Amino acid sequence: MTDSTATLQQSKKKLSYSHTPNNTIHTSKPTMTFVRALRAQMLCLRHSALVPLHLVCALVAGLACGLYFAVSSWNITLGFDAFVQLLGALMPLMAGIVCGLDVNAEEEATKLSGLLSAVSRQQALFARLALLWLMGVGTLAVTIVIFALVLLVAARDVPEVSVWLAGIGGLALGSIPLYLMLYATALQWGRNAAISIGALGLILAFFSVGGLAHGLMTGELTATALNMFAYLPTSWAIILGSAPIEWAVAAGAASSADTLDAVISTMQLMMGLCMIGSALFAGSMAIWISRFEPTQRGE
Repeated sequence: MTDSTATLQQSKKKLSYSHTPNNTIHTSKPTMTFVRALRAQMLCLRHSALVPLHLVCALVAGLACGLYFAVSSWNITLGFDAFVQLLGALMPLMAGIVCGLDVNAEEEATKLSGLLSAVSRQQALFARLALLWLMGVGTLAVTIVIFALVLLVAARDVPEVSVWLAGIGGLALGSIPLYLMLYATALQWGRNAAISIGALGLILAFFSVGGLAHGLMTGELTATALNMFAYLPTSWAIILGSAPIEWAVAAGAASSADTLDAVISTMQLMMGLCMIGSALFAGSMAIWISRFEPTQRGE
């Protein structure tokens, strides 16, 4: 009786299996969402030296420049513009250093396995870039706030908070293509290549506004006087960060409507160019990373 029951149960199992379409056993495939990728990358960067490096840079730059302008006789609004331009010009170099060091650390620690073996390389890559970019934006914000607070403590007039925020937003938007471009450079050619291109970008950014502190010394609105260097991705952060400050300068000086319109037109043009460029860089990078294979190199 027991043997008959066992045989009957085995027959039912076979019959049930035979009715399964194509006799296929369905298993769920692992998936990766952007949020999960962000969490994974946050864990990777939690103990990275890049975090304290950003904080130190923010404190040193904000305090040093704030103390200088607190005791100098320069026009503070133009000084604020010069400071934001300095930060914008430094963004290519900063992005090159950060991207280069991050890729180099990942290569030494894991041979880029966190990226290459991810369920979605695109999700892992853009999550990593988003965190690096957010650290950069946070550094810019802290630096500008410290700079402004030092001036306020020294009883110096500073632009309104809305102008600060617009400047930070411009720097943040203009730095997106830099992180995309320089992280790809670091992956393909290594840390030194990314840093070198970032250093070259710093020089080109200064050329786009006529040189370091050119507007401070001449009183000109240099970010809105576009030249051929302004159309390079390395110049978008300095122009987009400076343009809101120069709008405040022009408005405060009761400039002509043509001058104000020129500032607004520059902001609109550079924002459009930056967003289109960022989209093209991101799309190209998404296609490229799916086929990317690291090469052996010595640095």
